[in-house]
Amino acid sequence: MRSPKVRKSGAWTTPWRTLIIADDAPGIYHSHLMLNLNEPNKLDDMSWFKPGKFAGVWWNMIKGEWSWARGPKHGATNANVKAYIDFAAANGIPNVLVEGWNVGWDGDWFGNGWDMDFTKPTEDFDVAMLSAYGKKKGVRLVGHHETGGAVTHYDNQLDRSFAFAAKYGMMVVKTGYVTDAAQLERVDPDGTKYREWLDGQWMTNHFVRVAETAAKYKIAFDSHEPVKGTGLHRTYPNWVAREGMRGMEYNSWSGKNPPEHEANIVFTRMLEGPMDFTPGILSLKGEKDSNILSTIAKQLALYVVIYSPVQMVADTPENYAKFPKELKFIRDVPTDWQDTRVLNGEIGDYVTIARKERGGEGWYVGAVGDENAQTVSFKLDFLTAGKRYKAEIYRDGDDADYRTDKRHSIAIESKVLTSADSLTLRIAPGGGFAIRLVPAK
Repeated sequence: MRSPKVRKSGAWTTPWRTLIIADDAPGIYHSHLMLNLNEPNKLDDMSWFKPGKFAGVWWNMIKGEWSWARGPKHGATNANVKAYIDFAAANGIPNVLVEGWNVGWDGDWFGNGWDMDFTKPTEDFDVAMLSAYGKKKGVRLVGHHETGGAVTHYDNQLDRSFAFAAKYGMMVVKTGYVTDAAQLERVDPDGTKYREWLDGQWMTNHFVRVAETAAKYKIAFDSHEPVKGTGLHRTYPNWVAREGMRGMEYNSWSGKNPPEHEANIVFTRMLEGPMDFTPGILSLKGEKDSNILSTIAKQLALYVVIYSPVQMVADTPENYAKFPKELKFIRDVPTDWQDTRVLNGEIGDYVTIARKERGGEGWYVGAVGDENAQTVSFKLDFLTAGKRYKAEIYRDGDDADYRTDKRHSIAIESKVLTSADSLTLRIAPGGGFAIRLVPAK
């Protein structure tokens, strides 16, 4: 007879099991049940963390044009990173993520990250020079710790890795755990090796260790390939975002996300907390010049619909130069919000969200749809009564359609509106709209 896997005496504490029940889809999103069941902030003062957008040496790797590994296609070079810092500084973007900056990426690192060292830059990445160059321009580097699934190896270098990041002025680090399911490598002190799942207890404890170590050095982290969210970011608020929902990179590759993907994850994955989706691919082009299943207006809408205090400006500077009018909205939209209203929506069909900027009077509205054309109407009664607002509207053009060569068709309009007004806007197939509302002079 097999012995039981778990034995317990005395009091038994189990995880929460919850149901969120609402009259409609917006009511589900407005629940804070999961967050509030967690313990309060254990880190006390978080004033050192400043929400903000980040550009990144990343999308060209996702498209296969640059490489994480060293060689002729290496993306994380001094010249490339300086160009991204220049782009970020010119557009008020306070951070630049760099992937592939450290040793360990050469060869087959997938599920085999034992050569990763997050204190050893490659010879063509001068971290001291680049951090100083960015500091002069008001731009911080965002570190990247890709474990390749070698989690114990990462545990063994956590302290010195975050000390290194702090030394060079990094406020945020992105972590990663790229390997096959249930193949994360754990090595116990006696040398015994185990394979773990992302959502297992050992990995949950690992993420808490990451949060505590990062906090010691006043660093926030954004976990990719994360354990699913359970509201633990209330207890460890430096855990500012996580991926885990087939983000934008899947739109580059074959097997792309369907157009209703974002209208689904708002009411599923986003209930867990802040979500790093890496929006803003204005080129609408992925690997091998493949088409992303989106209109350009939807890419703008994602900055409002999807919440993350560290929101990526994910396309390349060269592509953004082709779309200066659309880039203006990305420059303007905040990442930190004082108020959020889900105005309407149906799971997997569409959603319209309004958010008020923290520390200001501006409101932003974003809506995304599915594969069908549809019309969305909503009231502006969330605006301050008696005030007039200038509305900058970025909507799908009348002929926009993600299935055709009209993916970039967009109409940009200005109106003066008040809280007594309503708007009715068309969402194209695969489309959306974004609106900036600021008090009119």
